[in-house]
Order: sequence, then structure tokens, then C-alpha cells
Amino acid sequence: MNDPALISYLEDFLTDRRKSLIKKVIDQRTNHITVATQDVYQLHNTSAVIRSCDVFGIQNIHVIEEKFPKRIDREIAMGAQKWVSVNRHASAKECISHVREMGYQIVATSPHDDSLHLGDFDITKKSALFFGTERYGLSQEIIDEADCTLKIPMYGFTESLNISVSAAIILQSLAEKMRKDDVKWQLNEQEKEALKFEWLKNNLKNSTELISHFYSK
Repeated sequence: MNDPALISYLEDFLTDRRKSLIKKVIDQRTNHITVATQDVYQLHNTSAVIRSCDVFGIQNIHVIEEKFPKRIDREIAMGAQKWVSVNRHASAKECISHVREMGYQIVATSPHDDSLHLGDFDITKKSALFFGTERYGLSQEIIDEADCTLKIPMYGFTESLNISVSAAIILQSLAEKMRKDDVKWQLNEQEKEALKFEWLKNNLKNSTELISHFYSK
């Protein structure tokens, strides 16, 4: 719902400082990169990835819950689920189909030797980054569907990282590279207005009542 009059009405209930912060954060949001997690058993890991998405300006995360359907841990995500759009999928096939339709290439994160090094990644293409569990990684289905595989260079005995750590490292690196490169990564004006409306509703505890009052006038 992109009703400029309603958005303006709701903004009047915020302080100037809060309105300025919302605008500043929205201007740094991107859909050029999106994230997908597959059947991450430990709830706090998924929640931590959501928080990393918020920190690095990634607006959408896709959570595949084929084996372990669950809620988002509010405490661990520290409210980030209010600002990041969480898209739930019942299967990897469904998720892959969805992001492909949106124009994303499928990027599977994998420590295997034939994977592309993080520093060599081409940031110009819209990319959906898929993360699996530390123990099992991504399913073969996702590996087979991937347009490329990506890894973090490692120089110690340990061959894998916790998913939340991996996601944070990769997102920080690619988000910085994206902003320095000649890439149109920002949201368009329609996307910004839609996101502002959602955030205003999340900011205002009585948003439902306020919206009803606005349309009853």
C-alpha cells in the first residue's frame, strides 16, 4: 500500500530524529543481494544471519524450512526481523524458483577447492547467496542448481565456519564491494515507499488503530 497521504500521516507520530534515521537506512537498503538459509537447525544461527542482513543493508532473506520449520528467535535477532523482510519457503525447489523469477543468480557457499574466492566475486550480477549448516553444508540439489559456488579463503586447520560467521564475513565484503562498484544497488522509489510504510507500521504500536482512524475521517 503506497498511499502518500497515509504515510505522511503516520510519519507525524514520529520524532524528526526517527524520521531522519528511517530515511537514512532506507537509502542504504538493497535488493541487489539477497540471502537464503537452508534447514539451519540451531535457531540462533538463522536469527544471527537476519541481524547481519540488517547491519549490512540486505533487505530480504529467504528461509528454507524443509526439515525444521520454526519461528524466528526475537531475542537473538534483537528486533532485526522488524526491519528485514523474511520470506519462508517449504522447499529448496520453491525458493530457487522464486529467486530466479526475480532475476537472481544462484550462488552456493561452499568451502570446496573449485569454489570462487570471495575477493574474486563479480558483484555486478543480482545474486542470491545460499548458506547451509556448518556440519552438512547445502543440499546437493542446491549445489547442482547453483550458477557458481563461493568460498571464504581459509589458512588454518579448520575447514568450515559457523553459518552466522560465514554470512557476516561474506555480506560485509560484498556489500562494501557493491557500494564501491558501478552497480545500481539502491531500491527504486516505489520500493522505498513500500518499505517506509512497513517500517512505520512496525515503529508504531498502535498502527492498526491509526490507519483505521485515517480512513474513517
